[in-house]
Amino acid sequence: MLTMFPGDTVRPPAETPAPSHRPDEDRLRCSVAVCDTQPVTAEGLRSLLGCNSEFSFSRSVDNLRAAWKIVVDHGPDVVVIDKSFGPQAILDWMRSLQSAGHRTRVVVWGAAISESEALHFLQAGAKGLIRKTADLPALLACIGAAANGLVWLEDSVFRDGHRSEMKMRSDLTPRERQVADLIETGLTNKEIAEQLGISPGTVKIHLKHIFEKTGVHGRYGLALSGMREKGLLTATES
Repeated sequence: MLTMFPGDTVRPPAETPAPSHRPDEDRLRCSVAVCDTQPVTAEGLRSLLGCNSEFSFSRSVDNLRAAWKIVVDHGPDVVVIDKSFGPQAILDWMRSLQSAGHRTRVVVWGAAISESEALHFLQAGAKGLIRKTADLPALLACIGAAANGLVWLEDSVFRDGHRSEMKMRSDLTPRERQVADLIETGLTNKEIAEQLGISPGTVKIHLKHIFEKTGVHGRYGLALSGMREKGLLTATES
């Protein structure tokens, strides 16, 4: 029996709040934003991601300034950027992103990506490089790897990809390995010469021998194949 006193009020029993989400939504999903010059392309990517339970589409914009605002205001896990904005503009954008300490990962996609562009994008902090002609599993693999902090790119970026797998760097001399490692950091022949205390001409000779032994032609291809051999890149067969 409930005894009431003057001034007392009866309060209804507290209701148990209904769950705000389903149990299967407890699993974290990768949020993806898109910055593309063509809104139709961004809408297509929205549809593709919407069919996959591991990803959620955040927002799409058509310029880098708006993409910066998305990163600042919403912090998506990954932002996919169209290479059509121009390599230098994208490089500057990514470097600013790193300097500001934002955790959003960057995937660059385009109709084609050269070895030199790939190396510069990777050195600026890109986590994924993929062509717009790639199939859906490759695109999802690229975005997923980037979200987890891994680096992913297609084998098609390597002009000599299969040859470099056949000829590893085990035959290089210690000095040649030093030169190859410094090539990966983006140093010029003159800068490598200064760092190793040798002449630029000697660096050229070392590079000639390295190309012959690895089967890779070009400093950018050499740098990319070296990063891949060290397990710094995740790639798919094209």
